[in-house]
Amino acid sequence: MMRKKSVSASKASLVLFLCQMISALEVPLDLSQPPTITQQSPKDYIVDPRENIVIQCEAKGKPPPSFSWTRNGTHFDIDKDAQVTMKPNSGTLVINIMNGGKAEAYEGVYQCTARNERGAAISNNIVIRPSRSPLWTKEKLEPNQVREGDSLVLHCRPPVGLPPPIIFWMDNAFQRLPQSERVSQGLNGDLYFSNVQPEDTREDYICYARFNHTQTIQQKQPISVKVFSMDSLNDTIAANLSDTDIYGAKPVTERQPVLLTPTGSTSTKVELRGNVLLLECIAAGLPTPVIRWIKEGGELPANRTFFENFKKTLKIIDVSEADSGNYKCIARNILGSAHHVISVTVKAAPYWITAPRNLVLSPGEDGTLICRANGNPKPNISWLANGVPIAIAPEDPSRKVDGDTIIFSHVQERSSAVYQCNASNEYGYLLANAFVNVLAEPPRILTSANKLYQVISDSPALLDCAYFGSPKPEIEWFKGVKGSILRGNEYIFHDNGTLEIPVAQKDSTGTYTCVARNELGKIQNEVQLEVKDPTMIIKQPEYKVVQRYGHVSFECIIKHDSTLLPTVIWLKDNDELPDDERFLVGKDNLTIMNVTDRDDGTYTCIVNTTLDSVSASAVLTVVAAPPTPAIIYARPNPPFDLELTGQLERSVELSWIPGDENNSPITNFVIEYEDGLHEPGVWHYQTEVPGTQTTVQLKLSPYVNYSFRVIAVNEIGRSQPSEPSEQYLTKSANPDENPSNVQGIGSEPDNLVITWESLKGFQSNGPGLQYKVSWRQKDVDDEWTSVIVANVSKYIVSGTPTFVPYEIKVQALNDLGYAPEPSEVIGHSGEDLPMVAPGNVQVHVVNSTLAKVHWDPVPLKTVRGHLQGYKVYYWKVQSLSRRSRRHVEKKILTFRGNKTFGMLPGLEPYSSYKLNVRVVNGKGEGPASPDKVFKTPEGVPSSPSFLKITNPTLDSLTLEWGSPTHPNGVLTSYILKFQPINNTHELGPLVEIRIPANESSLILKNLNYSTRYKFYFNAQTSVGSGSQITEEAVTIMDEAGILRPAVGAGKGYSETLFATSPVMHTVRPTFYKVQPLYPRIRNVTTAAAETYANISWEYEGPDHANFYVEYGVAGSKEDWKKEIVNGSRSFFVLKGLTPGTAYKVRVGAEGLSGFRSSEDVFETGPAMASRQVDIATQGWFIGLMCAVALLILILLIVCFIRRNKGGKYPVKEKEDAHADPEIQPMKEDDGTFGEYSDAEDHKPLKKGSRTPSDRTVKKEDSDDSLVDYGEGVNGQFNEDGSFIGQYSGKKEKEPAEGNESSEAPSPVNAMNSFV
Repeated sequence: MMRKKSVSASKASLVLFLCQMISALEVPLDLSQPPTITQQSPKDYIVDPRENIVIQCEAKGKPPPSFSWTRNGTHFDIDKDAQVTMKPNSGTLVINIMNGGKAEAYEGVYQCTARNERGAAISNNIVIRPSRSPLWTKEKLEPNQVREGDSLVLHCRPPVGLPPPIIFWMDNAFQRLPQSERVSQGLNGDLYFSNVQPEDTREDYICYARFNHTQTIQQKQPISVKVFSMDSLNDTIAANLSDTDIYGAKPVTERQPVLLTPTGSTSTKVELRGNVLLLECIAAGLPTPVIRWIKEGGELPANRTFFENFKKTLKIIDVSEADSGNYKCIARNILGSAHHVISVTVKAAPYWITAPRNLVLSPGEDGTLICRANGNPKPNISWLANGVPIAIAPEDPSRKVDGDTIIFSHVQERSSAVYQCNASNEYGYLLANAFVNVLAEPPRILTSANKLYQVISDSPALLDCAYFGSPKPEIEWFKGVKGSILRGNEYIFHDNGTLEIPVAQKDSTGTYTCVARNELGKIQNEVQLEVKDPTMIIKQPEYKVVQRYGHVSFECIIKHDSTLLPTVIWLKDNDELPDDERFLVGKDNLTIMNVTDRDDGTYTCIVNTTLDSVSASAVLTVVAAPPTPAIIYARPNPPFDLELTGQLERSVELSWIPGDENNSPITNFVIEYEDGLHEPGVWHYQTEVPGTQTTVQLKLSPYVNYSFRVIAVNEIGRSQPSEPSEQYLTKSANPDENPSNVQGIGSEPDNLVITWESLKGFQSNGPGLQYKVSWRQKDVDDEWTSVIVANVSKYIVSGTPTFVPYEIKVQALNDLGYAPEPSEVIGHSGEDLPMVAPGNVQVHVVNSTLAKVHWDPVPLKTVRGHLQGYKVYYWKVQSLSRRSRRHVEKKILTFRGNKTFGMLPGLEPYSSYKLNVRVVNGKGEGPASPDKVFKTPEGVPSSPSFLKITNPTLDSLTLEWGSPTHPNGVLTSYILKFQPINNTHELGPLVEIRIPANESSLILKNLNYSTRYKFYFNAQTSVGSGSQITEEAVTIMDEAGILRPAVGAGKGYSETLFATSPVMHTVRPTFYKVQPLYPRIRNVTTAAAETYANISWEYEGPDHANFYVEYGVAGSKEDWKKEIVNGSRSFFVLKGLTPGTAYKVRVGAEGLSGFRSSEDVFETGPAMASRQVDIATQGWFIGLMCAVALLILILLIVCFIRRNKGGKYPVKEKEDAHADPEIQPMKEDDGTFGEYSDAEDHKPLKKGSRTPSDRTVKKEDSDDSLVDYGEGVNGQFNEDGSFIGQYSGKKEKEPAEGNESSEAPSPVNAMNSFV
């Protein structure tokens, strides 16, 4: 069994069409338009006299409309009535009744007008009437003594209320009196007895009137009825007569029907069209008559006719003129019949045939407003223009009134207005606003561009093209980018621009273009349509029979459009599957394991997509598993035979008989109760007892109509509840408790609002729950003032002095008396704004950004409320350095309590400020103290706004800078410091320059070429230096060999000096190291390529340290990898790294308390291209290299001769001085340092020491050159393979002249000197 769920295509099309037709009339709100009333209160508006009255009037228009009101036909000036306010940007009135207003004073007829420059719209006449629930008039009711079988009418005659009350009859136990064909309540509220029976005797026939608007119930005095039976009457008569008298009361005789209401044989009834027609016939007779209804000359209308009150009432809904006629009711019993004819006339208040609709015209166009209404009698049609009768409205030559039509010809912009049509007769009126808006607007399409529509194949597709324009645009549809216009029966074109494809097919998919054009322009919009394949269940679940404790599977295999995502849901008996792990839902099946009897039922597979839904169902039948049935464990059966005994005022005993426990012992019983008086139908937990107990003593509350039920519980679960016990109404009593959470807080300076939490239902302990509210001013010898209020939770005391303490108490009472004396609470009348500003305001400036403010506290009497604290308002007037004012942004600091001082942080140095102080209470802020002016002193400036280094040359750099954003004073100068940086990131000597404050650029000359410099720049005031900004820059290379500075052995910089300005300090740029007081490793730097990285560091401490390098992937929890550094070198090459990966690295030393450097992070990547010109392939360079090689060979021979004679060259001297036997020369094969010893002094220098003339080491010449990995060009090796950068300490030597040196030159230095 398979079904498809979908909304009817025709209905969806109709709904969309109607909605869009309505929206097509809307003028976009960005265009000028007259007002339109969008929301208003009902014509007949009955209000609660205890609540504020809200009369709604909302409107839209461009420009936004203004609002005004009339009351009883004259202008209503709301500004003169303090109780009336109008909501902002709205016409809605709020009449304040809860704060002293009287609802009766605002009865009347109200009308709202919304007006802008293009017209005025008016609301209906809104009749405001407060609801009324008057008390029953006191009357003396005589007991009704009636003979058995006679008829009886008990009159209710409720008080006239507004709106009319709902009538019902009850007894003293607040139980509705049972009604039947014999006893029933009439439409007028009277209780009719067709014939009385002895069981009708009782003294508590009570008529109740419920006034829903005020939620009050009024009660008539009880009526007593005593029915005399014939047997008892004969016995009484016989006891009072002699034996000779022959007399007896007549036996009960049967009687034919007689109508009790309506009287006579005919009557008339007038009802209005659209209302509910109620006709009633109640008859007396014995046996009880049966009522039947007919319509003379016609049939009762089908589907609109209902019979109520045991067919004594005929009800026809939504009556029309066709329902007029004669309706006959016939009362019949076995002795005869009686009838009555009611002549019904259906009149009609006005109703619309054609209501006027908004009209949008372009200048010069024609149009009509049509207002057609019908009614009985026929309504009178009248027109108004902008709320004024059209006869006295300003003339408009383009307008002509013809009865129910206004004709417009050649309209102009001044013709814009709002017209009102009023259709009225004696039964009511209709009022409609319709505007004429004269606009000249090119077309606009309101549907969003490229909107995507998706539909299922063979279903309708509706493509929107909501539009607007004046004149009204013409709409055309095209398919495809260059398609032809769509025509033909396969398309439906709606007036609102919608294109309907009644049966969309797969080939309907594509782009559709909507074009709107009028004489002012043309616009188009494209939408997309996708037609999807329908979802189908190709393998449906099938009927299954399974034995208990077996398993079963249902299949549900689907086919769907590949672009739609289906979801499959399984239901059991049209509800969710049980929350049980035995139910396994697979991709295309449902499996139930360990089946039980509860799994019997219908299982449904539902497949949903965003566009359609299909389902299929199958039934599962569970049968017993032969041969031996398993023991069934189930919930217990409900208890039964509940009985109440030992009824007392506050307790009762309940007993019951347990139901079958179904093989699982009952563990406990749960007792619940229902309060039929206050909460009928709601069951509450009372108590619970062990499963072995079948009686319980229950504690009760007064004035509760109790019913009890019992639920048995075992390990399987809870039983169904038992049948309710008989009802037991406890007697009324005084309230046991008073309201809680009593508070007194004023909402205005002259009132005290007393609130409390009302008692709940059964806490009242009796009928007539009220509250006695008492109050008196504290610490004043006053008597208590008390008032008794209804069952509410608030009372407002008016006319109180401002913010004085009151003693308050609220006591509950009912018809039987008062609750215990309540406790008193302290409240306060309303607060008012403080009267006095704090005095003696003093400011002490602590520093350039902090000030302390003092003030004298205000007298507590002037606070007039709870002292919340003080607020300090302060703002910057101007900066003393710039002398320019700016937008004042006030800052506020709040100091809680009675504090008389506070700190003002975050001030700007060298600025002028103002402040004032105000006291704050619960109502708001008091007056401000006189503004106090104070100034902050100068501070250090912020860093310069920027530092740019431009125009690098061989020996100069240009510096440009911006003044500090916050000078914080008068700038005295700028300080520039700079120092060179070599390839091992060692910093050279620091040069300091002081620059006048009015400068913004500087040219540094005579710098070293191809050298990186680090600059530190900051500004100064008289207070001191501000934070600095740093920058680095490099002078360009000497590619042509123009400048050849001398290079001292062991130093990485030239000793050439540079020119300075007169304010510069000339410092020789040499490097030096200070021996540290403790060992440390610092300045760990990395130069990374794709798969390797050069790690270098600075070590300060004792000699002969053994270093190691630890590294790992950054952010990884893996252990650090460790590489040992041979010798005491301060660099190492990490190989085998992964390109594009972030690594962490640190350097440590063994044997020196195991200290390490801080961690550094680097990332591998592409090797940086050399900035130098590669001249290795130039012919002249090859020849030059041959000559250099010859010279090097000669120098090597000289060096070896000197060593054989016992001479030492400088590096060797340094190694000997350090007594480090571990210094090793580089090996040619693996790039590591081998052991160095005197035994190897006679070995020739290996080829890895050769360096080309461009001061780089070729990779093919060395497997492990620092030049390959570093960023600079100064990486060099001595003849023993030692890295020159390691020996930067000072040595005593003779001054050198030219390129000569007192020390033997290394081969590398020698080579550089020949370049």
